[in-house]
Amino acid sequence: MSTTQAGTAPRTRPALPGTLTLGLARTGYELRTFFRERDAVIFIFAYPVIMLAIFATVFGQDDASIETANGNIPFAQYFLPGMVATGVMLTSFQNLALSIAVERDEGGLKRLRATPLPATSYFLGKVGQVLVNCTMQVVVLLAVAALVFDVPMPQDVAHWATFAWVLLLGTATGAVCGVAFSSLPRSGRSASAVVTPIVLVLQFISGVFFQFDQLPSWMQQVASVFPLKWMAQGMRSVFLPDEAAQLEVGGSWQHGAIAAVLLVWLVVGLVVGVRTFRWRRRDDG
Repeated sequence: MSTTQAGTAPRTRPALPGTLTLGLARTGYELRTFFRERDAVIFIFAYPVIMLAIFATVFGQDDASIETANGNIPFAQYFLPGMVATGVMLTSFQNLALSIAVERDEGGLKRLRATPLPATSYFLGKVGQVLVNCTMQVVVLLAVAALVFDVPMPQDVAHWATFAWVLLLGTATGAVCGVAFSSLPRSGRSASAVVTPIVLVLQFISGVFFQFDQLPSWMQQVASVFPLKWMAQGMRSVFLPDEAAQLEVGGSWQHGAIAAVLLVWLVVGLVVGVRTFRWRRRDDG
């Protein structure tokens, strides 16, 4: 006589948590893993602060500043938006492009793919980690800028709202592009050699280390193709006075163009990532 005939209910396999729940759990795991790598944590959090201090000190000697029609802008205040933008790029694009390439090379992605964890939850964990780290990094950078370099913070809701959407959209775009780009390096060992030069070049041509309108026109045009230039411009619209818009190439902050370019790169990153993402090494089938 079967167990069903004897009145015993058949055993059922317990349901797995939802994709979002697993994504949140994965975010916690990614954060714990990230903060165990102390050298990477120190570099990512300290780099924007150190670069702000260097450039504000070097260019701001003898109270030098950037002239506008209605006053002068201290160099620390001018460089802060670029440091916020490059910090987001380091934490999102560079961090994910490198870490995922290493995970793939070490076989971690292959083993993870064999578990019941949905792929969507894995990527949600990566994006969640980036959002948390970017928020913490920006808080530290703004605190140092305000307390050490006396950079004035925005005083109205409109500027902070602009800051929020540029930060969120820029972080999401950087994270998605980082995931997509992680499939390009042939191995985890070569990932840094592939990713880091691209990040450095974009920093130099996107108005992070230099006044953007002073760069050669061809360099400005190349930078305008990529999201870092637009993230930096969006952050300048938050932390610089309104009259500083005259220093931009278009003579305005171009918020519509900023949103459009970042959204285009977000979509491109999603499409490329879906089509090219690999869970195995190239030599593993």
